[in-house]
Amino acid sequence: MLVTLSAVALFGVLTAVLIRSRHVSPLAALAVFLFGFFTADTGASTAIRDMCRAIAGALNSIT
Repeated sequence: MLVTLSAVALFGVLTAVLIRSRHVSPLAALAVFLFGFFTADTGASTAIRDMCRAIAGALNSIT
C-alpha cells in the first residue's frame, strides 16, 4: 500500500511529538516555524524543494 503524506503534515506531527515529549520548547518550535515560513518566501525555497524531491526519489528507489 502506497501512502502519500505532505512534508508539512509530517514535520507538523514531528514538531508536536517533540514538544509533548519536552525535547523541544514551544519557543524553539516557534522559531523553527518562523524560519521555515520566511525561507519559503526566498529564492532558496526552490533549491530546498528540489533537494527534498531528490532525497525522496532516492529513498523511493531503495525500497
